[in-house]
Amino acid sequence: MGETGSYLKEILSLPLETSMRPAAPTVSILDAISTVMDLMAKENVGSIVAVENNLPVGIITERDILRRVIGSGKHLELTLVEDVMSKPPVTIEAERTIADALQTLHKHNVGRLIVTQKGAYVGLTSERRLLEITHANYVMKDRGLPRSVVDYDTHRIRVAYVSTYPPRECGIATYTRHLVDATSTFCARAVKSPAVVAVNEKGGYYDYGIAVKFQINADENESYEKAAEYVNSSDVDIVNLQHEYGIFEGEWGEYILAFLEKLDKPVVTTLHTVLQEPVPDAERVLERILQNSNSIVVMARIGIQILEQLYGGFPDKIHHIPHGCPNVPFIETAMTKQSLALHDRVVLSTFGLLSSAKGIEYAIEALPHIVEKHPEILYMIIGETHPEVRKREGETYRQLLLNLVDSLGLEKNVRFVNRFLTESELIRYLQATDVYIIPYPNREQISSGTLSYALSTGKAIVTTPFLQAEEAISKGAAMECKFRDPSSIGECVTILLEDDQIRQRFRRIAYEYGRAMIWPNVAMKYVNLFYHALGL
Repeated sequence: MGETGSYLKEILSLPLETSMRPAAPTVSILDAISTVMDLMAKENVGSIVAVENNLPVGIITERDILRRVIGSGKHLELTLVEDVMSKPPVTIEAERTIADALQTLHKHNVGRLIVTQKGAYVGLTSERRLLEITHANYVMKDRGLPRSVVDYDTHRIRVAYVSTYPPRECGIATYTRHLVDATSTFCARAVKSPAVVAVNEKGGYYDYGIAVKFQINADENESYEKAAEYVNSSDVDIVNLQHEYGIFEGEWGEYILAFLEKLDKPVVTTLHTVLQEPVPDAERVLERILQNSNSIVVMARIGIQILEQLYGGFPDKIHHIPHGCPNVPFIETAMTKQSLALHDRVVLSTFGLLSSAKGIEYAIEALPHIVEKHPEILYMIIGETHPEVRKREGETYRQLLLNLVDSLGLEKNVRFVNRFLTESELIRYLQATDVYIIPYPNREQISSGTLSYALSTGKAIVTTPFLQAEEAISKGAAMECKFRDPSSIGECVTILLEDDQIRQRFRRIAYEYGRAMIWPNVAMKYVNLFYHALGL
């Protein structure tokens, strides 16, 4: 068998759990079709599984609804799932192989398979999904997997990710889910199915998917120790800790030390924030995290310099891996504006979970002078208030922004999209954006999903020089404005709006700069680092 045939055989032998999509919300057989349609729109999926006692009893697709309900003139609210769904469902256990799944799809002449674990619904896979996985692994086969990994059945490793995780609404949760998906998809020959240790805030409860194997209650110190005991007794080879201030309880998050100091497995810690002038307690806690980690990941190269200056003694531990971003085409804004009914507007935007740390008030204060010359401006502020901020402060910050808009007479020029968007929705809004604004008021932020996404979609970006942005600015991939300075923001935005050549140049450089950050490349860097930390 040739090299390609041998490689495809390896891919087909991978367990199905590496290629399935996690279980989406389900419906009851007694739910109305209108409920199913609402859920499909909310989750951006084309099929929903009907369950009874967590066991799948049927599946309903967009095609089913179009043909059996809408096409037949039936009432959406009076027609039930049980009257429309396809049954009995075709299922397959998660530990079966991709080859088994392909055979089952062909045997039953269906396009989707319901994936189960001991009969319980845990996910979906399809012909298209299996093709995507096969293609992704084939494309990535020569891109730097550890050379010592010859026998993948012997050397494939299991990674435990300690982090917040969806459905919890949190930027770190979203980042970790993308990292888990990317390593599972693009490095399936090198890693086994992931084990997520999800961190819940005080009183938090979430209906997690199959990837979550253990949960930490952030406010209970003993919960961290129990999590370490779980990992120590499991087949996990290495741990990836996602560290951000505010996730872990205790003084400056020191409860996480109980986990690290009881752990027997190697740890790669990802730092989402690096403080340049930490208070003594913050410095003490981070130094112990560094001591208990085999490797450290920062998302901006300047983070390496800051850590070495503050802590010393760890230069060989610290590595730079950029924040991941989606791989999307470079397109003109007009293509997407039409579908969003924005064809007659010049669109500025900022997205992310709202909090005062975003500095959006400075961007709003910059608008009056811009609107004088460009009355067609629409500034879109995309995202709901951060759940943790909402618990402490309610909607105080959003109301401050709304009041500011009213006081400046900008009601026709500012629009709030007050919800947590799916990735596909977010990308559409970005693709419709003419100038993207990041008005962060502080320099310390070393990772920013919003910057990475703006780069990946090829936006003309105006940003303050926070740590991650400094690198993009130095490469000509973004235009720098001053911290807490509406006039500076306004001047930069105006330059980009009034000179098409400059705006297009920034767009092209941003898109090219973002290619190194797409998730396949980031996943490969992480897996290489995991193998390095294990000495493989």
